[in-house]
Amino acid sequence: MEHELRAEYVDGAEPEDGEVKTWHVVREEEATGMCGRELSPEAALRSVDDWGNAGMPICHSCGALYLRESP
Repeated sequence: MEHELRAEYVDGAEPEDGEVKTWHVVREEEATGMCGRELSPEAALRSVDDWGNAGMPICHSCGALYLRESP
């Protein structure tokens, strides 16, 4: 199964003017984090390869679930 990182923005801001609060792991092309958080389908995406990079705030719950699902 393919995964991506999708942004959650500070204070519910819209993607075009929002500061990223945290990154959630989503199954490819979905807008719901593995933790259950509903995210904007317009939110920024990054490669799941960025998971674990210093300075990137990743949802702890999504990270734990992603590790369980990863080969």
